[in-house]
Amino acid sequence: MDSDAVKAVILKELSNIAPEIESDEVPADQDMREALELDSMDFLNLIIAVSKRTGVAIPEADYAKVLTLDAMIAYLMRGD
Repeated sequence: MDSDAVKAVILKELSNIAPEIESDEVPADQDMREALELDSMDFLNLIIAVSKRTGVAIPEADYAKVLTLDAMIAYLMRGD
């Protein structure tokens, strides 16, 4: 999977969790929880959904490494 495909998966799963968020509103380098006002359950659901779709496990210890869109893409690309 290339970075554009990974980004598309993340944005698709984000839209399933928070349909009011437009994909162009997602900042690449800001904490998604703060920028998009996601609560902890929404963020956890995003991580679970993205993990299932990509097959890359994101352990709880690594949640801080995937707070931004760019960071999540990079993390998933390394685990691919």
